Amino acid sequence: MADKTFEPLIIGFTCNWCSYRAADSAGLGRMKYPPNIRLIRLMCSGRLDTTFVLRAFANGADGVLISGCHPGDCHYVEQNYKTQSRFLLLRRLLAQMGIEPQRLKLLWASAAEGAIFADEVTKMTEEIRALGPLNWRGDEGRRTKDEGHSLAVGGRRSAVAEVAA
Repeated sequence: MADKTFEPLIIGFTCNWCSYRAADSAGLGRMKYPPNIRLIRLMCSGRLDTTFVLRAFANGADGVLISGCHPGDCHYVEQNYKTQSRFLLLRRLLAQMGIEPQRLKLLWASAAEGAIFADEVTKMTEEIRALGPLNWRGDEGRRTKDEGHSLAVGGRRSAVAEVAA
């Protein structure tokens, strides 16, 4: 009989210089973490537009991870402080939209911190799994382990899609 447990889809926006390389380091070190995360590499976490996060949720993500260089170590001087401000703004916005703020996470990880990256992705996956699927799309948005992941909204526009448009 097929296992019908919920498997979350997490979109990870990562800084090219630090956190993307931390993910790569975790892979090279054969550190295990759940395959639920899909990484999107940005040149800097400061380049993350708030609409990227809203569109990720609108298109089926159950959680979003934003990751960049440690504050004070940004390759673009102070851009990760912008990231932190946007993260705080997004958490408040998501709460007002009825989406649990825990579905959005901020992680500072340098290129040498593959183990930290892997550990945080594992924790986030478990947290999102415990929260369950993001239900603003109704029952059609539920995924199980056997169904895989689809980012299609299916023609229905949600409150998140309206804001992100």
